[in-house]
Amino acid sequence: MIRMIPAVFTEKPWLVLLSCVIAYLLGSVSFGLIVARFAGGPDLRKVGSGNTGASNVQRTMGWKFGLITFAGDSLKSVFSCLIAQLLTGDHMACLAAGLFCIIGHNWPVYYRFRGGKGVAASCGVLLYCFPVPALICFVLTIALIVITRYISLGSMFLLTSFSVLVSLTYQGEYRLYVIIWSVLLAVICVARHHANIGRLLKGTENKLRFKSK
Repeated sequence: MIRMIPAVFTEKPWLVLLSCVIAYLLGSVSFGLIVARFAGGPDLRKVGSGNTGASNVQRTMGWKFGLITFAGDSLKSVFSCLIAQLLTGDHMACLAAGLFCIIGHNWPVYYRFRGGKGVAASCGVLLYCFPVPALICFVLTIALIVITRYISLGSMFLLTSFSVLVSLTYQGEYRLYVIIWSVLLAVICVARHHANIGRLLKGTENKLRFKSK
């Protein structure tokens, strides 16, 4: 039987809520701004795309700092899901916490709700919640980025392909919940890349440079 609402939401609602609040607050921590400040870099909100995520860090400060930012933003999602697991003992609560971590990353309370696009944060959530589909999509996404050199295209492909793969393969009790969750992650990612989509259609989107600064 397929159920929409996971049992943990009705059995431990306060713990799920606490997990989501902690996840949002963790997600609101911007490793891009932290890295830029300690490395003597620019205010990411005033350069490049204006976002605080790893892509803008890489574009303005180089690969090393971009990768550090990506790792930090991914790990905060992993910790958010892990905390939800420890508090509730239920994997479905991790999905909710992961979603709120991504929301915090995109609209951080600490920085006037101006954040990133949620790709690195999403990677941590996908890897923790569904590691096998995530790894498959990671490999395909890396290949797409190497071929096209468009990070934005790869980012949208990652979340979209993951949503499709999980929707087709997941057969658990809360399949409908998981499908809606995965589709929502993809929708958020695509919506955050609306400007990139316009540039892709016009052929003016910035391509990835593989040379390190």
